[in-house]
Amino acid sequence: MAYTTIDKPTDYFNTVLYTGNTSGQSITGVGFQPDFLWIKSRSASYQHSLRNVIAGSTKTLRSNGTNAEATQSDSVTSFDSDGFTLGADSSSFVNENSATYASWNWKAGGSASSNSNGSITSSVSANTTAGFSIVSYTGTGSNATVGHGLGSAPNVIIWKKRSDTGVWRFWHHSVPLSGGEYQQGNLNSTDAFAPFGSTNVMNGTAPTSTVFSLDTADYNDSGSTYISYCFSEVKSFSKFGSYTGNGNADGTFVYTGFKPAWIMIKKTSGTGNWMIIDNKRSASGGFNVLGERIKANTSEAGSTADYQDNISNGFKIRTTASSWNDSGGTYIYMAFAESPFVNSKGVPNNARWLCSYLLT
Repeated sequence: MAYTTIDKPTDYFNTVLYTGNTSGQSITGVGFQPDFLWIKSRSASYQHSLRNVIAGSTKTLRSNGTNAEATQSDSVTSFDSDGFTLGADSSSFVNENSATYASWNWKAGGSASSNSNGSITSSVSANTTAGFSIVSYTGTGSNATVGHGLGSAPNVIIWKKRSDTGVWRFWHHSVPLSGGEYQQGNLNSTDAFAPFGSTNVMNGTAPTSTVFSLDTADYNDSGSTYISYCFSEVKSFSKFGSYTGNGNADGTFVYTGFKPAWIMIKKTSGTGNWMIIDNKRSASGGFNVLGERIKANTSEAGSTADYQDNISNGFKIRTTASSWNDSGGTYIYMAFAESPFVNSKGVPNNARWLCSYLLT
């Protein structure tokens, strides 16, 4: 059996950096049509912008807020075969003149298909090779199931109400049950993970290879529309795990089985920001130590410090900051690959390092 089925992770996930111009431009170099596009300014405190192929390129949600889905006809005007097109952007979120941006791009399955595996019929764009699907559905207010199209049980599910205000619900398989109930986090806040309260997250039922479950109200208000992003692990391409901090700048090493291209980390045992690091944003040009982080839950610009090393088979924390590495703290992460540790032909990759020592 091959070590991995994905030798070129950039066929399914890629980070592209660009500079805004407030007049319209085509952003290329993604390598595929992005079905899920997440944009954030690195240089200014602009809102995050999350868009997907089911809702359409002009519809946006903010990971740092609870706002309903908004229409911005002159921001992202289309998803293209090698990227996306930007308009004049009167909202100033994604194409402000001279502002620098990061765009994170995922490939799902293109145009949505109807899925009737659950009691609620959903619209699904699924990529079973990469373990990623986008799911749109309308709530019923009754216990329900929704088809996700992955063909394997999701390890992470992120939900957002589109038709009205509502927090971003985040379920991660590494977070244990509490009192027999699943815990969840809010992508738009620093809150610790906890049971939802008056309702039972996912109706107390683990997702299966075909569906996830809903309670009477949690992500399921009658007549409300929702979007969810479902991820299942694919060896040497994606990993959704947890680690324990040690409170030391010589921090925890986390094995992923690949050299990471993008990682999001959240403390679950206490308050903490949702920290995003990628292999393109760094004062060292993407070499270790990686040091430009963006917070998914705030509009802040990127901030630079020594945060972590991305190496050939995982990542190593290089900070004592609470959102990354409290002693005894519990953290979850989502990670996507730059390259597999060993490809399908059995060839290992090599980590990139930047050596600044003077030998005498």
